[in-house]
Amino acid sequence: MSVPGSADVVVIGGGAIGTSIAFHLAEAGVRDVVLLERGELGGGSTCKAAGGVRAQFSDRINIELGARSLAAFARFGQRPGQEIDLHRVGYLFLLSTPEDVESFERDTRLQNSLGVASRMIDVAEAKALSPLIETDGLLAAAWSPDDGHCTPESVVLGYARGARRHGARLFTGVTVTGVEDGSVHTDRGTITAGAIVCAAGAWSAAIGAMAGVALPVTPLRRQIIFTGPMPELAGVVPFTIDFSSTFYFHREGRGLLMGMSDPEQEPGFHLDYAEDWLPRLGAAIGVRAPGLLDAGLRDGWAGLYEVTPDHNALIGRSANFLYATGFSGHGFLQAPAVGEVIRDLYLDRTPVVDVTPLSADRFAANAAGRPEKHIV
Repeated sequence: MSVPGSADVVVIGGGAIGTSIAFHLAEAGVRDVVLLERGELGGGSTCKAAGGVRAQFSDRINIELGARSLAAFARFGQRPGQEIDLHRVGYLFLLSTPEDVESFERDTRLQNSLGVASRMIDVAEAKALSPLIETDGLLAAAWSPDDGHCTPESVVLGYARGARRHGARLFTGVTVTGVEDGSVHTDRGTITAGAIVCAAGAWSAAIGAMAGVALPVTPLRRQIIFTGPMPELAGVVPFTIDFSSTFYFHREGRGLLMGMSDPEQEPGFHLDYAEDWLPRLGAAIGVRAPGLLDAGLRDGWAGLYEVTPDHNALIGRSANFLYATGFSGHGFLQAPAVGEVIRDLYLDRTPVVDVTPLSADRFAANAAGRPEKHIV
């Protein structure tokens, strides 16, 4: 099947960000929205996400995007109309250095000023909230009861169905081969576009280069693994993060999903799952949740973070080329609000969240960028 010859807007990328953008544009009355995905919808980073949703960040923009998206996830069954298995079990950051405690205290005050119900708690309360943890070495924790996790594939499905319902056309199995002079070239034909939106995640740097816009996005493999059924799990299991090691876990079905970062991981499109990270994961589990060392493990999977130099997103516009990428691990959870922002930028409205500081131009003007500290 060939692609249409023209469109008002062409969205490149069919993950949570891309489908959210297509939905919000079509819902707003943009008549001819076309989305292109080279694989299957949600088949890139989105389907490999851990599914966390939160507003606990250090950067004002991320707090606002996260909080607005949390509200949208809570209403997702009504708009766009899809069950996403949302569990608002809370996010619990475990802190073991004075510097981290001071940073989270400061950031919690900022979150509270923006309406987020986060707070600092002592170690005893952290243990009560997440009984699987061992508290040795902990000094405090940061807790937000409104955060949680949901199913990324269902979010993509809901936005895709909603976008189609409002008239958008979504094409899978289409590879973009060039972007120039208001045209998107693909292996299925060329589309003349009034505007082009890059939501290609870890693959965005190449799309930006085609359009002559520098998008400093680097792919970085992240892996997660699952336990088998754990009948002993009782009650609520919050999304628990040992901040110093980045080890985290939350309930997934009858067991747990677990993951952490790997400082030895080389950048690149490494999409295969490898077990060389397991010794480091095991060491972190032994320190913070030793009871999980006896849990049976099932196969995990590998996905890609889309990392920028300051671990903050690239959201903005250059003429008729718009972009929303480089979320460094928090794109899925911000997808609802980012869809609204790109809609507003396209329609020349004041965006629901001021994302001006996230323009890709910030790296040309200031190499330090705009660092986000609460990256896992």
